Parts: sequence; structure tokens; C-alpha cells
Amino acid sequence: MIEVDARGLSCPIPVVKTKKALSSKPEEVKVTVDNVAAFENVTRYAKAMKYEVKSESSGEDYILYLTKK
Repeated sequence: MIEVDARGLSCPIPVVKTKKALSSKPEEVKVTVDNVAAFENVTRYAKAMKYEVKSESSGEDYILYLTKK
């Protein structure tokens, strides 16, 4: 599983880092962000790339699990 830590980064950087991680077409990616805008944008991008998105919150962080459909 590829892990992307995008905490403390403003958009569009979390999406750019996620895009780079997805470029190798992995089965699973874990993305951690710390703001709602990044959470929403990464979720939208992942779904557009045909990944299923499951999420959870941990304190101030949002953890997204992206799984290839």
C-alpha cells in the first residue's frame, strides 16, 4: 500500500501528491490530510480515477483509503 501524507499542505498540493501516487495504478493508497477542502478534493479526484473511497477521522486528520474498483 502506498501512503501519502499531505497534512499541512494547501490545495491543490494534496491532489497533486495523490495523482502522483495513483500514476502507477496501485491497488490501494492511504492518504492523510488535515483540512476539509483537501479531503473533498482528494475524494473527488480518486472517484474520478475509478477508486473506491473509504474515510475515517483521527483527531484533526482525515484518513482516506483508496481502493481500485
